[in-house]
Amino acid sequence: MVSTTIQVSRRTRMLLELLKREYGVKSFDEVIERLVFEKAGLPMDMFGVDKGRLKPFSARDRMEDRL
Repeated sequence: MVSTTIQVSRRTRMLLELLKREYGVKSFDEVIERLVFEKAGLPMDMFGVDKGRLKPFSARDRMEDRL
């Protein structure tokens, strides 16, 4: 993950801190991510639904479609 610094007012930082405690998360990044998902109406678990169930493609898998 690439880190980026953003500037927010003291009031916004306090509000983010309150939400961080309410959501029970460890970072402001998680708070912001959750707010974005809620605003977009997307479930938090939508991404990574197949995590651990998918395996990497092999060279053989890639060649089947080319023949």
